[in-house]
Parts: sequence; C-alpha cells; structure tokens
Amino acid sequence: MGDLKRTGLHDLHEKLGAKMVPFAGYSMPVQYPMGVMKEHLHTRAAAGLFDVSHMGQVILRGEDVAGALEALIPQNVAELGVGRQRYGFFTNETGGILDDLMFANRGDHIFMVINAACKEADLAHMRAKLEGVEIEEITDRALIALQGPKAEAVLAGLNPAAADMRFMDVATMDLNGAECWISRSGYTGEDGYEVSVPETQAVALAEALLANDSVEPIGLGARDSLRLEAGLCLYGNDIDETTSPIEGGLTWAIQKRRREEGGFPGADRIQRELADGPARKRVGLKPQGRAPMREGVPLFASEDGADQIGLITSGGFGPTVEGPVAMGYVIADNAETGTEIWGELRGKRQLLTVTALPFTPANFKR
Repeated sequence: MGDLKRTGLHDLHEKLGAKMVPFAGYSMPVQYPMGVMKEHLHTRAAAGLFDVSHMGQVILRGEDVAGALEALIPQNVAELGVGRQRYGFFTNETGGILDDLMFANRGDHIFMVINAACKEADLAHMRAKLEGVEIEEITDRALIALQGPKAEAVLAGLNPAAADMRFMDVATMDLNGAECWISRSGYTGEDGYEVSVPETQAVALAEALLANDSVEPIGLGARDSLRLEAGLCLYGNDIDETTSPIEGGLTWAIQKRRREEGGFPGADRIQRELADGPARKRVGLKPQGRAPMREGVPLFASEDGADQIGLITSGGFGPTVEGPVAMGYVIADNAETGTEIWGELRGKRQLLTVTALPFTPANFKR
C-alpha cells in the first residue's frame, strides 16, 4: 500500500476503523466496522458519507468551450443552463466509450468530474483535442458525496440554501466555513449531493457531517452495491471502449439535437444503432437462486446450448431487494424483460430472468 496515493481524508478513514484497499491507484476505504450490508441499508434509509476524492476535477475555460467540448462528447453542452449539470461521456471513433463523466455550466467555465482510473488518459485526450481551451486539473480540493433520503436535512443544517437545489443543480456555498462547489447528484440512486471542498478544510467538513446522527461513513463495497441496485454503469465493467452508448442503455443521455446532427467521435455507429437498434443490449438480470452471479459469468439461451449469448458485467447481492442482482449484455433477441436465460457458474448452469432497470426505484429530488 506504500506506493498508493492518499486522499486528504485518509487519516480520518483509519481513525474511523476503515479497511483500506488499493483502488485506481489510491488507498481507499472498502468498508467500516458497520460492514457493507449495514452501510448500504443505512444509505437507503438515512445518509451515507463517501470519499470520492480520487476522482478527477477539471475546469475548462475558453471563448467557445461548449462548442469545443461538443466535438468530443455527444451531449448538448451549448444549451446547458448556468448552474446546471449533465451526465456525459467521451466517445472514440468507433462509437465506444472512453470514459463517462459529469459536466456543469458554472457561468464563465465548465466544471467536470472524471473517473479516477481514466483521469490521466482523459486529460491527455482533452489537451490533444480541445484547441483554444484552457484545461486546469484541480488538485487542491477533496470531493465527498452525501447520499440518502436525509441528505437534504443534514446539508441544510450547515446551509439552508442546499434544500432549494433541484436534481442536477450546481451551486457555490459556504459549508462549515469552507467555500464548496456543490451538485445535487450522486451514484446511489438516492437523493444527495457531491461536494468539492478545499482539501485543507475537508476533514473538518466531513467531521461536521458525521456529527449528525443520520450520517455514517460508507466505503467502496456499499458504493458498488448501491449503484448496481440503481442500474448505474461502472466504467471498465459495464461500459468501456468497445461498448456504444446505445448498447449500454444510455440513449437518454444523448440530447435530440446531438442525435440528429452528429459531429462527435463515432457518430456514424451511434446514429446507425439509434435508427436500427444495437446487436446487443445491457439488461438487468435476477438470478433465480440465492447465489450471486458476478462479473465474467457467461450467459446462454438454454440449459445445454453451446452458443454464448452474453456476459455478466456486474453482479452481487442487493441488500435492498434482499437477493442477488446483476447486469450484463445479451444479444438483442434475448433482451426483452421476462426472458429466461442461463448463467454458467462453477460449471453448472442456473436460471436468470431479464429484468427492467433499476432494481430499486430512483429517489432523486426533481
């Protein structure tokens, strides 16, 4: 663990009894003494605090920064209102996804959050492609997420203005004496916020939030099970350079103007799949037994057929739904909800049912 990077909250994690593991080049908490199951359920019932400081924070500035960015992502940047945020992704020339991200219009610049494992590649990609755009990596701020139905009340206790934010709003406000950049968003399917805070004030803010009886610290284990139940993709598992946004069920994230006009990498494939449908689709899967089926389990149309029809990309136990859940890709003919297929686990095939996503309803503040 000695050569791993540490976030500004590392010592606090250890003080709280976290089990630390390597993740995307960082030493990160996978769980706390409460345990993954209870951390998951606590986030669904109250409020969980996550350290996501390993992710990249980037500011883009330029005369036509929106137009420049639209040449790299298939999202409508130009018409995003000030104080609003969108989900997006970099695509490659073959229509695959280089990374998924969040971007916000903060008036005189665009603020972007990118995945930790893709951070260096994303920055190099933008520096090579975004002409006339100043690209600043933010390295002196931590990033924390407060997620769950009580997140609003907790954050409003530090600044009442937090309660007025809608889903995907962004704002700058004081929290515990620190100037914070806040978005009402997250990765759990619950209401909540992501907060960029100066690193020197991050521990004090985290401790102020944890002082509230509704808040518990949450590790990577529960973060993964929460996002899986919410039907949210994990880059490198459920989407990657070979999967198109249409295959990945992310058509909703490409606004109408961009679908029609193209002008982004891989537009030919993406527009073709929009018109004709993709050859395979990401689907929800519910194993019919009690045993979870995890990443890498091959999928078949029948109990004894030789032809593989797909693959599980994420899977585990869903504490909220009280059973195993999974996501994966199957050929389009087998993607209809209710279809029964087979997963091969330890040499034996077991039934799964194709299921609508998400597994648990989203609880965003609209």
